[in-house]
Amino acid sequence: MLKILLGLFGVIPLLFISRGWHLVHVSFYLLACLFMMLGGAPYLFYQISYFMGCDIISFGLILLSFWICGLMIMASQSVLKYDYYPSLFLFMVLFLMLMLYCTFSAQNLFLFYLFFEGSLIPTLFLILGWGYQPERVQAGMYLLFYTLLASLPLLVAVFYIYSSQGSLFIPFMLSDVALSSSSLMYLALIFAFLVKMPMFLVHLWLPSAHVEAPVSGSMILAGVLLKLGGYGLLRVFNLLTALGVKFNFVWVGISLVGGCLVSFICLRQTDLKALVAYSSVAHMGLVLGGLMTLNYWGVCGAFTLMIAHGLCSSGLFCLTNISYERLGSRSLVINKGLLNFMPSMALWWFLLSSANMAAPPTLNLLGEISLLNSLVAWSWATMIGLGVLSFFSAAYTLYLFSYSQHGSLYAGVYSTAGGYSREYLLLFLHWVPLNLLILKSESSLLWI
Repeated sequence: MLKILLGLFGVIPLLFISRGWHLVHVSFYLLACLFMMLGGAPYLFYQISYFMGCDIISFGLILLSFWICGLMIMASQSVLKYDYYPSLFLFMVLFLMLMLYCTFSAQNLFLFYLFFEGSLIPTLFLILGWGYQPERVQAGMYLLFYTLLASLPLLVAVFYIYSSQGSLFIPFMLSDVALSSSSLMYLALIFAFLVKMPMFLVHLWLPSAHVEAPVSGSMILAGVLLKLGGYGLLRVFNLLTALGVKFNFVWVGISLVGGCLVSFICLRQTDLKALVAYSSVAHMGLVLGGLMTLNYWGVCGAFTLMIAHGLCSSGLFCLTNISYERLGSRSLVINKGLLNFMPSMALWWFLLSSANMAAPPTLNLLGEISLLNSLVAWSWATMIGLGVLSFFSAAYTLYLFSYSQHGSLYAGVYSTAGGYSREYLLLFLHWVPLNLLILKSESSLLWI
């Protein structure tokens, strides 16, 4: 694991080469290939040490991080081409990748907390430095205070675990009597992750951060940073099984009802980016519900949907940005009739929208079926919420596709525009893994 970390540090000198962004871009994919070649049985911890290690959950999410960070650079040509501090921008992407790599491979709970919080800093700078509107300062404050305030109890809980167990080595941590009797401890340990997912009721930072962030910020937020919450829950549930059985019904209820309400909010959106951002809240609500059931189907489905949503949502943000660069607006009133204006992009809108509503043969379908299984097995009453959530998930995705692609063009625009080959490659690299990974679906079920 350390060899890949040193490889990431080795990319830093490339930042100082003028117009050398493509070297950084290629380096991410090269390091991703090296990481895949490390080998080891996917259902065991391997490459393990006291500091770093990897199992199937870490493996999938680290690969997703490398993939999305590479695509972020490909999508951000406006920053790199027009010299909006390109070296600083690339440094922020690299710093974010370092933080994510260390978070997903950390074997010590305190180091995990440290890197979990560290990933906030480059994200904040991406929003404040390369965002579009003056409201980005407010969005940055939302992101900062929601995350930090929720994380302080987690830090106290980490110190308490150290005092009671004498170790913070994650694979060795077990639930004990002191933890099993403290409901305050349970809340302190999981609340930071619920905000990061984000759970409905503490989700307000996410739409504002997405709307104000540049395309690269939106991609990494939707693609990887939301998955930190699910990953953290998977790591600490080893400590909280007894209390989880008692209290998890609260979070399942909130996530299902919240997912339905957010789906209704999506149907009222006129901003393309806000619609895709709210759809992330609905999907991650389903992931949270599956995780909280604490059963085999739920954990496997949550992991699968986290990977699938990371690719699909990131691709939709890229499409939104492509339209924004041509028309100068993200409003659905102006972005209509795109089938006439950019006919070559309509296929990609269709493919990624169908992935967003979990149509076959995408990985989203596998994840959602597993989560439906886990929640219905947990309680028959969840079928009502799941039915509404699944139906309206398809409804707002169709609303997004039909309103943006059909209708007459706004303000008498009669010309047509094609995409650049870079944009087609960018969308292709989002869509292909999403549809090919389902052929190797058993890998998500091996780790347990």
